[in-house]
Amino acid sequence: METTPEGASARRWGTLVIACLAVLLLSVDLTVLHLAVPKLAADMSPSATELLWITDIYGFALAGLLVAMGNLGDRIGRKRLLLVGTLMFGAASLLTAYAPNPESLIAARAVLGVAGATIMPSTLSLIRNVFTDPKERTSAIGIWSSVSAVGFALGPVVGGALLDRFWWGSVFLINLPVVAVIFAAGIVVLPESRNPRPGRLDVISVPLSIVSVLALVYALKEAAHGGLVRVPVVVAALVGTVALVVFVRRQTRLAEPLIDVRLFRRRAFSASVCAELVTMFAMLALSLVFAQYFQLVAGLSPLAAALASLPGGLAGGAGGALAGPLVQRWGRARVVATGLAMIAAGVAMFSGIGTELHYPYILAAMVVQGIGTGLAFAVTNDTLLASAPKERAGAAGAISETAHEMGGALGIAVLGSVLNGVYGGGLRLPAGLPSGAEERIRETLAGAYEVAATLPADMAAAVRAAAGRAFVDGLHMTVLTGAGILLALALLSLYALRGIPKVIAEPAGSAADPVREGIS
Repeated sequence: METTPEGASARRWGTLVIACLAVLLLSVDLTVLHLAVPKLAADMSPSATELLWITDIYGFALAGLLVAMGNLGDRIGRKRLLLVGTLMFGAASLLTAYAPNPESLIAARAVLGVAGATIMPSTLSLIRNVFTDPKERTSAIGIWSSVSAVGFALGPVVGGALLDRFWWGSVFLINLPVVAVIFAAGIVVLPESRNPRPGRLDVISVPLSIVSVLALVYALKEAAHGGLVRVPVVVAALVGTVALVVFVRRQTRLAEPLIDVRLFRRRAFSASVCAELVTMFAMLALSLVFAQYFQLVAGLSPLAAALASLPGGLAGGAGGALAGPLVQRWGRARVVATGLAMIAAGVAMFSGIGTELHYPYILAAMVVQGIGTGLAFAVTNDTLLASAPKERAGAAGAISETAHEMGGALGIAVLGSVLNGVYGGGLRLPAGLPSGAEERIRETLAGAYEVAATLPADMAAAVRAAAGRAFVDGLHMTVLTGAGILLALALLSLYALRGIPKVIAEPAGSAADPVREGIS
């Protein structure tokens, strides 16, 4: 049976809707747990190590398996992998919500990460394969990026609203109706696509890719928590680096590599990966910093803090929607550079905030930064995917998402260290503190407020004021560092993306024919 043009168009946009629902599910889940941690800790009483694994294991599993799962989707079918991953995500959400102890919760969160690794690259590769018109594809990826940005901002809001009424597990049960819609609609609407000539799977490359990413992300997260010069950080960084070098060298020698590292020789591809990594470097670190600022320094409730941050995500959605039309007017290099410059400007504006909350000023900075983020991410995602052959779309999408994970972990480690160094070194504490209190106060802002709660009223007020001032000073240095890096990247992108056409033709070696490409 032949598909009419109207039917094919409806199927394309239906695929986009399902992909957007899937990325919304993952984006919300990345941030929804943050607000649930206090209730979860009170209910389960996990140790400090268990709590760290509860919060981090999802990201570890997601980051470590993205490359392997993106390649698997290219081989067995992106629709099949997305549907299997969606069912797994729903089951893991249910197990997470009703986990009876910390050990089972860690295991359930790990399964959530595995499922997320199957879904994320599948959404991008499906969009890449159904939108064969380059202008439509750019618009579709812009919409996908918009939904991702909105979902990231919605997570804390949804979590805060649920936690005001229900127990901590409720933040995971909201996944179930979305999973049901994605699965039911996906069976009917999604076309199947795969690499028609995948070749032999190299069984050595898969564990090498997992070990390299997991070890490097672990090293960055450990560095953020406890400092760079520690045995676990050094060992993990060394293992990850060696595994990565061996992996890359092996890919260059294989006839059918897990990742075609020759893609990085394409200026458009490598520049887009670099832009995404550095942007996430700044953005994720700053989102965590401002969660602390709104709640501890400004004194907002968790839900109020989430609502205060929401306009940034909504602005990101608007920027993503604007990206497609602007590419046709200005070209890719100018749109990406403009987006990065706007992020740098918005981030730099945060250096003007103080211990007293002036929300209109912060709102203006968030909107500027958010629109820039939407512009940059939409165009770099589209450029990265369009620069890779369609039959390798899953692997290309996995590289994009791995860059996000690595950039976010690197940002927390580096910018978090800047913040902690300025905060701890700038504290001017009152005399007469109990033994051991000063060390706890200097570790983190949250620790300072916890100690203050145990002190007499006058001394507690002095500690909170001193900690708030030191934190804001650290925030100023952090945002200026991030803004400088982003501005340099904006200038570099004008050079790196110069000459990249507004409409990117199919790369050499790509199967342009849908039948050859394996779309059914």
